[in-house]
Amino acid sequence: MTCSKSTPTLTEEQISEELVRLSGWSRDVSWIEKKYEFKNFLRAMLFVNAVAYVAESLNHHPDIIIHYQTVIVRTWTHATGGLTIHDFALAAEIDALTEREKNT
Repeated sequence: MTCSKSTPTLTEEQISEELVRLSGWSRDVSWIEKKYEFKNFLRAMLFVNAVAYVAESLNHHPDIIIHYQTVIVRTWTHATGGLTIHDFALAAEIDALTEREKNT
C-alpha cells in the first residue's frame, strides 16, 4: 500500500460511509482519530509498538499521542493532504489489534 500525490482522496460521502464501518473513530477536518484507554502505561506502550509494526507493514504512518494510559491515533494521507482509503484500512487494522487483545 504505497501512497503518492496521485492517490485519490475520498469524497465527503465516501468518508462518511467508511466512518460508519469503524467503531469509535471520529473525523476532524483533515484526519480521523480514535482514543484508546489501557489499564496502565505498559499496556499503552505495547499497543503503540503494535501500531508501529502494523503501520510499517502497510507503509502508512499515523500520528500517535501518548498520555500515561491513553493513546490517541490520528491518520491522514500526508502525500495528498487528505483522507484516502489507506487511512481507513489502517484504522481497521489498528482496531483489530485491540480486538485480539480482548480475546486473549
